[in-house]
Amino acid sequence: MFEPTATGASRSSPTIRTGSAPGAAASGAGASGAGPQAPYTPENDVHLLDRLAVLYRYRRLCVTVFILVTAAMIIQGYSAVKMYQAQARLLIEDERSTAVPGLANDQNTFYEDPEPYYQTQYKILKGRDLMRRVVHKVHLENVPEFNGTKPAAPTPLSMLGDLKRRLVSAVITPAPAAPPEPAKIDETSDESALVGGFLSRVGVEPVRGTHLVDVTFASEEPKFAADAVNALIDEYVAENLEIKLRSTQGMLEWLDNELATQQKRVEESERALAEYREKENALSLDDKQNIVLARLNQLNDTATRARSTRVQKESLYNQVKAIANGTSPDAIPVIATNANVQSAKTKLSDLQRQRVQLLERYQDKHPQVIKVNAELVDAQKQLDFAISGAVQSVRNEYETALIEEQTFSKNLEGAKSEATDLNRKGIGYGVMEREAKSNREVYQSLLTREKELRVSANSRTNNVRVVDRAEVPRAPTTAGGRRTWLMSAVIGLFLAVAVALGLDYMNDTIKTPEDITRRLKLPFLGLVPAVRGDKHPLLASSQVPHDFGESFRSLRTSLLSKYPSEGTKIMVVTSAQPLEGKTTTAANIAMALAYGGSRVLLIDADMRRPGLHRPLRLTNERGLSQVLSGQARVRDVIQRTVDPNLLAITAGRTPPNPSELLSSERMQTLLTNLAHGPFNWIIIDTPPVLAVTDAVILAPLVSGVTFVIGAEMTRRRLAERAIETVMQSRPRYAAVVLNKVNFAKNKYYYSRYYGHQYKNYYAEAAL
Repeated sequence: MFEPTATGASRSSPTIRTGSAPGAAASGAGASGAGPQAPYTPENDVHLLDRLAVLYRYRRLCVTVFILVTAAMIIQGYSAVKMYQAQARLLIEDERSTAVPGLANDQNTFYEDPEPYYQTQYKILKGRDLMRRVVHKVHLENVPEFNGTKPAAPTPLSMLGDLKRRLVSAVITPAPAAPPEPAKIDETSDESALVGGFLSRVGVEPVRGTHLVDVTFASEEPKFAADAVNALIDEYVAENLEIKLRSTQGMLEWLDNELATQQKRVEESERALAEYREKENALSLDDKQNIVLARLNQLNDTATRARSTRVQKESLYNQVKAIANGTSPDAIPVIATNANVQSAKTKLSDLQRQRVQLLERYQDKHPQVIKVNAELVDAQKQLDFAISGAVQSVRNEYETALIEEQTFSKNLEGAKSEATDLNRKGIGYGVMEREAKSNREVYQSLLTREKELRVSANSRTNNVRVVDRAEVPRAPTTAGGRRTWLMSAVIGLFLAVAVALGLDYMNDTIKTPEDITRRLKLPFLGLVPAVRGDKHPLLASSQVPHDFGESFRSLRTSLLSKYPSEGTKIMVVTSAQPLEGKTTTAANIAMALAYGGSRVLLIDADMRRPGLHRPLRLTNERGLSQVLSGQARVRDVIQRTVDPNLLAITAGRTPPNPSELLSSERMQTLLTNLAHGPFNWIIIDTPPVLAVTDAVILAPLVSGVTFVIGAEMTRRRLAERAIETVMQSRPRYAAVVLNKVNFAKNKYYYSRYYGHQYKNYYAEAAL
């Protein structure tokens, strides 16, 4: 009754992936017909007990780190040389603060931004030149701490060697020691090494927000520490004052030379100016230049007016000359407006009107008419004479204006020549006068600066002074006694906790159910403990621990709650990578379901590396590969196991195309027929997801997928990649089993999920 139908018949249903009988069975085996129920998700907040559990897990490492670090620091604290630190305080101001009041000192503009000046002074305080002077002053070559004659500080090895020598000397009488070799007087220490050693002990720390500087020195001898730092600040103050005085003296010498040179220039320029005055009569040059300029301006105005008048008269004359060309005098305004011409024209008009009146009464031969005609001829002559006189008047005016213009132009040119000559003399005089004045000003400036520098040098002001001198320190800077113990313990504890938490943070494998629900976003079915010494532990074996069996009974309960509906439930069991225990988990789940009364069929679909037949002690001559290739029937390959409710189909001989067989229509038909068979559960063991795609092929055809993840074996990224690959095929349900949990090593699993008495309870039940 488990015979798959013919291939041709199965092809008549083109929607077998989404609407076939396995799908119907899966829907019946799903989370009831009312729709999927939201899975229970435990609280994901990290509790303090979780961190303590991490420390408990790495307890041996934490204790080792704590003991080693604490012991090393205690030994270091007791074997370290005690150092004493002396401190002095300086006040460093910029040079503007030491400027003499009332003097125009350039130091008032010294350093617009004083910060570079202070940084320079800090570097000078730790300069090798200053340190070399201090080394000579304190005679550092005679100090045992620096010349190498002081015994080395005790170390753990040296203390053990000293104890050994004491024990040997207590048993064996030592031979008399040879007299010490006298020191060589001519041997001296390397100056560079002394300066470097002294410099390494000096500290310069500016006080924030002030111009104060703390100078420190560390030494094994407290008195020498105070003497050294006092010598350092004294040398620095003296060197700063010496540099200022030396700079001032150099400036004074330069000023003296420059003053002598500038004085000669002043004398030469003033002598040349006096000679020029005498030669060019430059004493009255300014008065002459003013008179000439005034006369030049007056002539310029007169010449301009004469030119304008000439142009006007020339224009009238040109109009009058047009009479010779036949132009009527009446058309020329200057002729027409002439008084004589107007009088003659008026008289002529009156005579013409009188003649017209007489002609109206008399004939041409009438005496009165003849008289008027004679008067008309005389009036015409007078008019012509008046016009000639007006033309001659215009000509005379033009010629007079032309002569005036020429005269004024000659006078203007002469004035210009005289002004140019005076201007040339004035330029030479002005250049020599400005040069003499400039030389006098430079000389006066240098003389003033020289006086200011002499006053400043005589005042011996210093912008650096000592505020607090160093005192002999009373206590060392290094910790000792109880403080050493306490610091060693605190640092050891801190490093131990840091190592444990760091290792736990770098371990990105799936370890806890929180990793599954939070990282993988899938429901969590349960934990399966690891069993030592048994490669394939089964529930049927009497040697497996009770907690191992109870874990699969708990998984059975979880599966029954996830698939509550009636009908056959088909479930695929897979993992992300090999060796995570998926085959053993699939066999034990099937066995737990069979022990609960369900009829279960266990199928090994891992046809590449079949392994289900080994823990169940079955043969693998024929199996699923022969059924899918048509070489055997289902009833021929089903085998019985130790439980009558559990049947199994092994993988069979390895075919050349496992993926093609699982994706074939014969596989779909097989699942359809098995879903309508007598089984309540069908468990299919498939290969790892990241290795091949067999589980992805079967995921849409079954009721659900169960991921088996090895605790502390599978990295989170690999698990996420595997789940993402399977979820792309849209399975109906997916959940995760955390396998191979080492409860003995990680007891916090018990306290977190099963309580503290879980192990003891089953141990007592076994007695």
